[in-house]
Amino acid sequence: MIRFRIKELLAEKEFREQRKITLGEVSEKTGVNRTSLSKMQSPTMRHSTTTNAIDSLCKYFHCQVGDLMVYVDDEQVESLSEAPEK
Repeated sequence: MIRFRIKELLAEKEFREQRKITLGEVSEKTGVNRTSLSKMQSPTMRHSTTTNAIDSLCKYFHCQVGDLMVYVDDEQVESLSEAPEK
């Protein structure tokens, strides 16, 4: 499954800029729908997007595609969801 790293990139950008950044602001600056951004943040929700959205997000976060999203093997996802809580 493809996992988007929106939360991590947003946290890094907030730290660098020393300010709170909302998904609404990201949406406004990138043209990517806020609902789509919210779905991309969910670790379990699969979301389809366009290359234009990926391009816009990479420009906004000043990152490469591999920084924005990573592949996680389905078996790895299943084993994480089955792990007991501590």
